[in-house]
Amino acid sequence: MSAKHPIIAITGSSGAGTTTVKDTFEKIFTREKVKAAFIEGDAFHRFDREEMQRQVAEQKARGIEFTHFHADANELERLKDVFAEYGRSGQGQTRHYVHDDAEAARLGQRAGTFTPWEDFAESDLLFYEGLHGCAVTDKVDLPRLCDLKIGVVPVINLEWIQKIHRDRAMRGYSTEAVTDTILRRMPDYVHYICPQFSKTDINFQRVPIVDTSNPFIARWIPTPAESILVIRFARPQGIDFPYLLSMIHNSYMSRANSIVVPGDKLDLAMQLIFTPLVHKLVERKNRSE
Repeated sequence: MSAKHPIIAITGSSGAGTTTVKDTFEKIFTREKVKAAFIEGDAFHRFDREEMQRQVAEQKARGIEFTHFHADANELERLKDVFAEYGRSGQGQTRHYVHDDAEAARLGQRAGTFTPWEDFAESDLLFYEGLHGCAVTDKVDLPRLCDLKIGVVPVINLEWIQKIHRDRAMRGYSTEAVTDTILRRMPDYVHYICPQFSKTDINFQRVPIVDTSNPFIARWIPTPAESILVIRFARPQGIDFPYLLSMIHNSYMSRANSIVVPGDKLDLAMQLIFTPLVHKLVERKNRSE
């Protein structure tokens, strides 16, 4: 952790909603005139798309399912070094993983490859969004280096529904192909993704209030209005729950450290919760200079 060069990490699997949280933070940064450097978790994959396919095939021949969730499929030690260097100096490097043909045309290189490493621009804080922001292994302890850690965790059936619909619409996959991917990833999800949500400061979990018993035949993704949002604070001291309850209609406390809000109040809830936390980080930074 660093008072002078704070780091915010958003952790969640693909399709979980981390991009929504990032968008909210960008609004806050713009409104509060905070300059942020951004890291995408995909930038720290160890292999490009073609090499990853080879690695998966080689491991499968040995009877091992190998996925992007696995620590060995990612440059976590390099990510640790980036976090540590930014905390010391406010400097570091990142790159971009080219996801699709649209990005390939814009960036001038093939989809599934990485852009060159580049230095961060001058910034007030560093913002990470991806799979492993709170990863702990025998070689890295990323939560120790972060100042604010946020998990985005839909209940598992909803996460599957979102992934199935996204991969069919954006990547042209069949439901069967996406289901196979979910099954292959499950051991790595359990061992490398789930434990991170015990290391976060705040978790946002969207829970549908419509039937999602069989996510593999769901025709629609439950809308925010068809969901509730459970927000858990690891350290509730200092959180003004009466204020949040007064500002968010139909919200209530489910535990001493948890508040439940309507799903369509996600942006409002995040604005109310994150804005004072960003203020604290920036104020602490200014005092340290």
